[in-house]
Amino acid sequence: MTAVPASTLDSELPEWGVGAIQRFRGDLESHDSPFPCTFAFAASQRGNLRFGFVESATDESTWEALPDVLGRYVADAHSIGRITSLVVFFRSSGLQRGLEWYEGRLWAVLRHLRAHDPEPWPSDLPRDPDDPRWEFAFAGEPIFVVCSTPAHRRRCSRRSSEMIITFQPRGVFEGLEAHTRRGDAARRTIRDRLSRYDAVPPSPVLGAYGQPDNREWQQYFLGDTNADSSTKGCPLRVDAPSTTTV
Repeated sequence: MTAVPASTLDSELPEWGVGAIQRFRGDLESHDSPFPCTFAFAASQRGNLRFGFVESATDESTWEALPDVLGRYVADAHSIGRITSLVVFFRSSGLQRGLEWYEGRLWAVLRHLRAHDPEPWPSDLPRDPDDPRWEFAFAGEPIFVVCSTPAHRRRCSRRSSEMIITFQPRGVFEGLEAHTRRGDAARRTIRDRLSRYDAVPPSPVLGAYGQPDNREWQQYFLGDTNADSSTKGCPLRVDAPSTTTV
């Protein structure tokens, strides 16, 4: 599995990946129904998206290459452009699955990545998911995560033909922090677009990183109604580093 540029449609892609990219970009760049996330649209337009492909969301043996792909993407992300994302497609099995199944798969993938992270957890990043400054991290880089699935119906902004996990380096949001003019304007624009794009109001867990009532992990997977929004504890735990005594 490799992370390939948005413009690449060659032998690096599996046969099913060509259609997956075309459907994904068609949704992002639609003029008739503008996609709510302006960052994703901008990254696609600028050719700053990178794509990865996994043969199965069920068979975890097919995930072996994912840590290496994400690690290489993180190493290259700053040279790709300020607005960039790695979009990982998981091949559809054709079976009908529910939202809970896909949510479980998302956290299984993140636990897999955590278990195979070549770098220690960043020292300046909280380990407690209940801390408003917590974020998923890999290879030393804080990363915002978004999961889209075929099971979403009303929340169209999270609906996709295949299960998709998008990884956005935290640096994408630099200068857009809470209570900044640009940040507040960007969040208003996205919320306005969500209100028109989805058949359900914007989720109440959508917030600004670092705000006292914000929990980043709750935004990684959103249900089809706001009543479905996760209130359980974060399924990913980051163990404290072990200490060695002499």
